[in-house]
Amino acid sequence: MSWSIAFAPVFPWAQIAIFAAVAGLVALVLLLSGLRGAVLRVLALAALLLALANPVALREERDPLSSVVALVVDRSQSQGIGERNAQTDAALAGLQAELAERPELEVRVVEAGAEPGADPERTTALFSALGTALRDVSPARVGGAILLTDGQVHDIPESAAELGFAAPVHALVTGRPDEFDRRVEIVSSPRFGVVGEEQRLTYRIIEEGEGAGEAPVELRAYLNGDLFARQTAVPGREGELAFQLPRAGESIVELSVAGEEREITTVNNRAIAVVDGIRENLRVLLVSGEPHAGERTWRNLLKSDAAVDLVHFTILRPPEKQDGTPIDELSLIAFPTRELFVERIEDFDLIIFDRYQRRGVLPTLYYDYIAQYVENGGAILVAAGPEYAGRDSIASSPLASVLPALPTGAVDEQPFRAALSDLGRKHPVTRDLPGAEQTPPAWSPWFRSIDVGGTAGEVVMEGPDEKPLLVLDRAGEGRVALLLSDHGWLWSRGFDGGGPHVALFRRLAHWLMKEPELEEEALRAVAGEDGITVTRNTIGENPGPATIVTPGGTASTLALEETGEGLWTGRIEAGELGLYQIANGDLRTLVNVGPVNPREYREAISTQDKLAPLAQDSGGSVRRLAQAEGDIALPRIQTVAPRAPASGENWIGLRRSEETVLRGVERTPLFAGFLGLAVLLLGISATWYREGR
Repeated sequence: MSWSIAFAPVFPWAQIAIFAAVAGLVALVLLLSGLRGAVLRVLALAALLLALANPVALREERDPLSSVVALVVDRSQSQGIGERNAQTDAALAGLQAELAERPELEVRVVEAGAEPGADPERTTALFSALGTALRDVSPARVGGAILLTDGQVHDIPESAAELGFAAPVHALVTGRPDEFDRRVEIVSSPRFGVVGEEQRLTYRIIEEGEGAGEAPVELRAYLNGDLFARQTAVPGREGELAFQLPRAGESIVELSVAGEEREITTVNNRAIAVVDGIRENLRVLLVSGEPHAGERTWRNLLKSDAAVDLVHFTILRPPEKQDGTPIDELSLIAFPTRELFVERIEDFDLIIFDRYQRRGVLPTLYYDYIAQYVENGGAILVAAGPEYAGRDSIASSPLASVLPALPTGAVDEQPFRAALSDLGRKHPVTRDLPGAEQTPPAWSPWFRSIDVGGTAGEVVMEGPDEKPLLVLDRAGEGRVALLLSDHGWLWSRGFDGGGPHVALFRRLAHWLMKEPELEEEALRAVAGEDGITVTRNTIGENPGPATIVTPGGTASTLALEETGEGLWTGRIEAGELGLYQIANGDLRTLVNVGPVNPREYREAISTQDKLAPLAQDSGGSVRRLAQAEGDIALPRIQTVAPRAPASGENWIGLRRSEETVLRGVERTPLFAGFLGLAVLLLGISATWYREGR
């Protein structure tokens, strides 16, 4: 209960002010004139003005408000290291039990980690969560905050003034004081690189905590999951690695160092760099055996692709042709067979034989060189016409060792519509070709196909009577495609509606040049806002579940569901930042969630140093929950006055609130009724009495 004085004026304050001014002048004249009873008259005027102001005595009944205390629990990834989460849970239970015994404190428990939509480098945002929890609380009611954390907090204010309240902040740090950690970090890495050219990456191994030193450590380097280098590195010194990107698109370079038993975690013993591979212009050699109606189809398609450097030769005059024309009058260019097929054959990414036949232009030995080129990783495409079934077919040369099908000698001249085989509906080269959704496909007919015997590899398109039309195969490390018709140009000319010649021929060329998007057996993973989507491409049956290994080392399985011909998909929520490993059968892929090397694991050692300045500025403290032996020791909690010390050797203090809530008010007018009348009569009577003497 408290007393106070308020005013309820009879007239507006402006009128009372006028009365007061007039009364003041009268009082001044009376006092200066020296008249008998002047003082009493002045007092009577003052009593009259006071009565007009109508003072009221207020008696208020108030209840004290509790102090609001925020208990902020760090649930970031680094808290999962060692026993930190167990220490946090034990400390949280103990603090809640002790605070529950203090009715003057209102406790708000806040679990915090990464703030949604925040900077990925601020993955432990405890103070953002603290501000949100106390947003509806008056600053005078805040009794303080207790943080349960490993000390690696990424949104610490620069001063206590930025907190928005004047109360102590205490931090109880999990982990142990004798922690040791080793990690590897990538200092510099190319963001882009040309496929096949040497790239360089700089790294450094760092040891922190008790026992850190400079003993050499073995480092292993992986490119897209395959080991490509081993080095011995000294902690604290920079090292360098050279590597080549094997393909276009995204590649992941992963560095790994050996762990030690005393390390708090081995998750950060790995670091990754994501490098986008860029191909230089693809070099394609197109050899047309003779002029024909579809000769320019391949040329026009390849020339329209800015990423292709095309060398095109058409054999117009075989060496055996002798018509008496003088050599100096010939405008034809001699076919540079040795330069192309011996000296520079490895410079080409793809060789296309378009209706080519053996006519003495290439020596027999050169076909053997071409076969070796394929087996060593090259690619050839044979676009066959009637000559493939003839006596001079390249199928009767040493090149036959890499061809997926050999001719029977028959040529089928009946019209037919190309169709996808069961395998072709699943294969990335032919899957989802425009028009293939119908049976038969909505493509114009062709009028010639070449019969072949048994086939190796994958028949993805069929001709008349379900005979092979497009066959894909691997030979050694290289690839071969055999198109058993020379009427693909009908699609490009729009005959009878045409067909998807651009999509088919471009995919075919890119598959031969090993573009990863067209692999028939592939495992891919993409990280998005809703988690990680895993896609398995296969031309076989159900591939079974995928195995997921999180950045923290936890393994789980993910069921894959068929979402299309040859496509199996699954999705998993990404609860951790870092590198996920995904496997299915013999296939393995990697996907990174969040920053390439998360700060949560770059700064893994628990520490008191980061929070100490702010805690001291706010009047709080920072102390460890456990010492080297690991036993939890909670400080006592005391409530203290607003300006009293808030921490001691084994206790922490929380401010008592001075805020109250009003329950009721009793009003007593001081100049109303008999009391006011008595005062006025007393003043007038005193004046009359003084004048009468």
